[in-house]
Amino acid sequence: MWITVVAWLAAAVLAAWAVVRGLGLDHGPFVQLLAFTPYVAAGAPVVALVAALLRRRLPAVAALAVGAVLIALVVPRVIPDARPAVAGPRIRVLSMNVLGGNADPAAILGLVRELRVDVLALQEHTPELDAALRAGGIGAELPYREANPEAGTGGSGLYSRSPLTGGGTRRYPSPSSVPPYRGHSASYATVTVPGGMPLMVESVHPMAPWSVRMAGAWRRDLAMVPAATPDGPPRLLLGDFNATLDHAPLRELLATGYRDAAAARGLGLVGTWGPYNGMLVPPVALDHVLADRRIAVDGFAVHELPGSDHHAVSATLTLPAG
Repeated sequence: MWITVVAWLAAAVLAAWAVVRGLGLDHGPFVQLLAFTPYVAAGAPVVALVAALLRRRLPAVAALAVGAVLIALVVPRVIPDARPAVAGPRIRVLSMNVLGGNADPAAILGLVRELRVDVLALQEHTPELDAALRAGGIGAELPYREANPEAGTGGSGLYSRSPLTGGGTRRYPSPSSVPPYRGHSASYATVTVPGGMPLMVESVHPMAPWSVRMAGAWRRDLAMVPAATPDGPPRLLLGDFNATLDHAPLRELLATGYRDAAAARGLGLVGTWGPYNGMLVPPVALDHVLADRRIAVDGFAVHELPGSDHHAVSATLTLPAG
């Protein structure tokens, strides 16, 4: 009897997970849990197989059916999208959460030079790191800057090879968990690349749902991230979104007219955060490049970033012609 109970309980957990994920019910504790949906989808067939071997056929069939639903929700991330036909200039972008300025500035500059980056976005940017990057010669690579370095984790920054105009900083409403407890900031500007349409770029960093009580703040911050502008200038969002493609707020943002660069190249399951601080946390994709659907995604990659708990993410993009 207890084997039957456990088999049905496992199938019920999988079914509840599929309902919460499918209906976008990620509130409270489900916010953190849904980040691990790809692992649950991969484990569902195992649950079905074990139940079948134990001759619990009905829970085995239920687990297999629910697993098929979860896998169907995840699989599109490993299938490359069709590339839009655009003939403008190509740019390379790089984004990284520098963990309160603790990331190695030499490693940052090394990536900028190795990848021949055109736009760099930083989250948790600090005055000390800004000074180190300037001293290391970032101005020779990316001479244009729109940055708001701050003590703690609230700073942000954009560095560009091409001119930046109309820049500024917006502040998320939710207070951070470290002094001085300000909401994270988001640096933004319009970059003008020769031959391309003006491109609105923003370094994104909403609050993390680090506890159940922060789930509402996480949603409020994500709601402030700018929607796409399909009838206006193309927009590009770079940063630590503290959300995966299994979270409803991020999917709603994508639906306004963005494409996730990793998923567009079939790399949407590559983790960018975790394990963290010795904890056995499986890697999850929290860092994203969201590009206007008129922009072609030609490449995407994840890079080690010494000194940070996140990996850096880069993308090669082709812009609409100006």
